[in-house]
Amino acid sequence: MQVTRIEELSKSRCKVYLDQELAFILYKGELRSFQVKEGQPFSEKAYRTIMEEVLPKRAKLRCMNLLMSREYTVQQLKDKLRQGFYPEEIIEKAVEYVASFHYIDDLRYAEDYITAHEDKRSRKRIEQDLLGKGISREILEQAWQQWEEKGGKINEATMIRKLLEKKHFDGETADWKEKQKMYAYLMRKGFSASEISKVISNTN
Repeated sequence: MQVTRIEELSKSRCKVYLDQELAFILYKGELRSFQVKEGQPFSEKAYRTIMEEVLPKRAKLRCMNLLMSREYTVQQLKDKLRQGFYPEEIIEKAVEYVASFHYIDDLRYAEDYITAHEDKRSRKRIEQDLLGKGISREILEQAWQQWEEKGGKINEATMIRKLLEKKHFDGETADWKEKQKMYAYLMRKGFSASEISKVISNTN
């Protein structure tokens, strides 16, 4: 293989291209240590050392540092590593490593998220949020089940009433246009049309 390009990413790091493709990011000191020079051949031994020792260790540490400040889903953590231009195989190994210690757990993340938002967001909105964070539909269903087994229950009618109060909505004085506007607002929040109608009807 050959080093076809070295591109500066920051004052301390560079992108290294092997055979025209981005291979990895190295610190400038590592470029010297591994004798990475543009237009020159790159040894198989150096490549293996970087891919099997240097980058895996760095990616694991990156994961650990990220997880010290907050929880991540598997997908979010992978996306963070991709932003750092880690190769996919390194990303998989690093995420598997932290998952083996239960530092990341999508089921736990989903259940905690449901619990944190059970009295603020509709079930549909919570599901949209979690799916957007990379939680699979299967894990999402498991999380709901576990949450419900612990006594969890979403009262969407109460949430709708609170939002109506916050918006100073009065069903008795509101005209058709105001009601339609409120319907649209609540639908965007993920509440069902039937639940919205029921609550608004009872405000008349």
